[in-house]
Amino acid sequence: MSFHAIIPAGGAGTRLWPLSRASYPKFLVDLTGSGHSMLQDTVLRLAPLAASTTVVTGAAHEGAVRAQLAELAGEAGGTQSAVSGEREADVGELDVIAEPTPRNSMPAIALAAAVIARRDPEAVVGSFAADHVIEDEAAFHGAVRAAIGAAERGYVATIGITPDSPATGFGYIHEGEEIVPGVRAVRAFVEKPDAPTAERYVASGEYRWNAGMFVAKVSVLLGVLAKYHPALAAGVQAIADSWGDHEVFLREWARLEKIAIDHAIAEPLADEGGVAVVPAAMGWSDVGDYSSLYAMVDGHVGVSAGGVPQDVVAIDSPGSLVFTHSKPVVVAGVKRAIIIETQDTIFVTCREYAQSVKDVPDALERAGRNDLR
Repeated sequence: MSFHAIIPAGGAGTRLWPLSRASYPKFLVDLTGSGHSMLQDTVLRLAPLAASTTVVTGAAHEGAVRAQLAELAGEAGGTQSAVSGEREADVGELDVIAEPTPRNSMPAIALAAAVIARRDPEAVVGSFAADHVIEDEAAFHGAVRAAIGAAERGYVATIGITPDSPATGFGYIHEGEEIVPGVRAVRAFVEKPDAPTAERYVASGEYRWNAGMFVAKVSVLLGVLAKYHPALAAGVQAIADSWGDHEVFLREWARLEKIAIDHAIAEPLADEGGVAVVPAAMGWSDVGDYSSLYAMVDGHVGVSAGGVPQDVVAIDSPGSLVFTHSKPVVVAGVKRAIIIETQDTIFVTCREYAQSVKDVPDALERAGRNDLR
């Protein structure tokens, strides 16, 4: 069976303002100095596995997404796509679906799966977030291959991250008995726990972080969706059956239920024994705030938002993170500082405030500064 990747690319990443904004969210930004945006890194990471990659994004970001995919094609020299006739990279066939409005992850993933199924009804698809970091790509590839194997057996498979701390910011997957070597049944998906519960989960060794990665046959994915949410499945299928008819797309899309894939199919199917998990340790991070970004860049100051080193002088300021855009930044005597200098903004906070940065865009709106959101 051929494997096709789906990358939902949405959200504003408000905890990383001003590097990530509603108009240019974090998946379009090179946050870690890799030389590629997070979206581009995700496409490249999937390239050895995927026959095609479909990015589902908002209409407002379609142009930027297409431009970044074209950059990848240019770097690789490009090959001729038999489907679009355009020059594509050796990352495989690339496609973009632009959502008219946000409807959460299930409609986005289901539509991409239905469009892929028109070309390949026997395909296996996998959904992977556009804005996560994975350090051990070999471990990632091994986990995806194991998930594909579970999908071929009829499961909806997920990749569960082996926790390295009792984090309270993630949902957890409670794993059960082994199905085949390296793959276990899922007993349940559980919501973000409080600290004592998270400590108990990690101590038990039976729980994994839920990173939102799902792999399944298109027939299984769409069939399960039809079972639990028939109206949503019918609307997605109507769009796919009339693919290219923008009027049908707009009409049917507006009717679709807003729901995440976890709630739509993963949780109820797990209760019936239909979900498998591949436990994996692969240096995963969702880079959800400046504290996790600090950890991803090994605590270095002087990371440039454009990937080009700038002058940063740090004096007696341990644990600080500085992003520069155009000018030298000096920080002295401030522990765990976060200083972000962009083209239009200077933002100063501390790592203890990292989770609350999400409130800044709303404060800017109240202040009449929507231009900075």
